[in-house]
Amino acid sequence: MPLSEFEIIHQIFQQQKVERSDVVIGIGDDAAVIDVPAGFELAVSTDTLIANVHFPEDMKPKDIGYRALAVNLSDLAAMGAEPAWMTLALTLPEANNVWLKAFSSGLFRLAEQYDVQLIGGDTTRGALSITLQLHGFLPKGRRLTRSGAQVGDGIYVTGTLGDAAAGLKCWMRNEQSSVWLKQRLARPTPRVETGIALRDLATSAIDISDGLLADLGHILDASHVGARLNLANLPLSLAICETVELEQARELALTGGDDYELCFTVPEDKEDEVIRLGDLCQITMIGRVEAEPGLRCMLGAVEYTLSDQGYQHFS
Repeated sequence: MPLSEFEIIHQIFQQQKVERSDVVIGIGDDAAVIDVPAGFELAVSTDTLIANVHFPEDMKPKDIGYRALAVNLSDLAAMGAEPAWMTLALTLPEANNVWLKAFSSGLFRLAEQYDVQLIGGDTTRGALSITLQLHGFLPKGRRLTRSGAQVGDGIYVTGTLGDAAAGLKCWMRNEQSSVWLKQRLARPTPRVETGIALRDLATSAIDISDGLLADLGHILDASHVGARLNLANLPLSLAICETVELEQARELALTGGDDYELCFTVPEDKEDEVIRLGDLCQITMIGRVEAEPGLRCMLGAVEYTLSDQGYQHFS
């Protein structure tokens, strides 16, 4: 028998283990009340995930739950914020108890890793859609934004790029040989610790959700600068190189999206400090900020031209 709305709340979403001391009122009232620490600013991020748009409909529900939180954590990581609380608006075609338990297990597993408490939300009936709002905090005046890149800054990325896009291609072709790439799509790794460590190093930052070219382009536009990338330095995983040709791997890394790695800029005099952050995750310098507007992708001495500039929802 399907669960009622209130049974979903009580039996599924009030069972989370995380209980933060700064949550004054959580699930069960008309609104949540939270206590923001003195000397900190509140950072808020919202993402909506729709079946067959943001994830394959046959993705495991525990992976959908995990992914829903991971993409929001990535946004806060790009701001240098420490995650704290979340709200969830969940639209379901039916209140399936087995699906809901699996979904919440994936969501809460990642939430426990980052001490994030679910403090409210809403459930409705309709096509499968997940909207999650994540709240976090950061010391006043120490936020990362897209608008601070300076001429001469090095351009860096975390992790490897193109894996999620390659994983989606494997998923759509029902290929069984690329489990790791599919997992990079289903369970991206939010770089929260790296984002926090970059607060006093990076001049700008963004998470890579729509593809490196599109997202780095946002930094360049907001900072009124240009850039030159060295495509030979793009960090590509062994898995993607074993799955597609090198040229396609580069194109997926530049335009594929869904990697949820960080792209950030750092002044030359702080580049040695960035190298030490390699203990947190893989970090690669891929280019440099220039005064001339536009983004130039170089392969040796030759400028590389792409027709696709990244994912856009309404194009």
